Amino acid sequence: MSLASDSSRIPGMDTTAPEDSEKAPPMAPLSSLREPPATKRGARTRAALVQAARTVFERDGYLDTRLVDIAKEARCATGSFYTYFTNKEEVLAAVLLEAQEDMLHPGVGRVQGTDDPYAVLEASNRAYLEAYKRNAKLMRLLEQVAQVEPVFREFRSRRADAFIRRNARGIADLQARGVADRELDPMMASRALSGMVSVMAYNAFALGERQEEGTPVDFEELVSTVTRLWANALRFPGHR
Repeated sequence: MSLASDSSRIPGMDTTAPEDSEKAPPMAPLSSLREPPATKRGARTRAALVQAARTVFERDGYLDTRLVDIAKEARCATGSFYTYFTNKEEVLAAVLLEAQEDMLHPGVGRVQGTDDPYAVLEASNRAYLEAYKRNAKLMRLLEQVAQVEPVFREFRSRRADAFIRRNARGIADLQARGVADRELDPMMASRALSGMVSVMAYNAFALGERQEEGTPVDFEELVSTVTRLWANALRFPGHR
């Protein structure tokens, strides 16, 4: 799974899509959503329901969330829910589509000759981990949804694959420059290294994994460790 980053620009990287001509796949099916309300009041009510749905989903989990609880959290009548959404799956799609801009993985990116590849890699990992931490409850929810909803599982898989492929292109760029080990298969390396960072982020932020002394995982140490492991695995100069 490779999700999350803020929308800031990092030199030598495109933080908004796998390539300029390739949009990141959406996190949920667009076809399931109705047209936005035409009135300001309707837009406000829908927005309140989406925000309430995220709160309830993250608090109660997908399976235990009830539509009546979403309506109560939004402070509107249960009947109003059906004006904007058909069911729980549809409002979840709205939650994910609203959150996806904050959950774009910047990836390794296209590294130009003037860029410091280690600095670019560190910035990418930092952006990913910061966004994962911000959205930790939602990321935990997505793990649950993927187990029970095949449609969302497919969208999640397609999105993760798009970013893995972009990271593979970034690794290939580094290989062409003589920065990364040319004997590595870029796609296999990307799957392994992207997966490592994703699992470490899930354990640290979604599960709240603790260190041996019982303290939370130190964020800066996490950034430093995953970046160094990437650099060591790709055999960056000075990391071989």
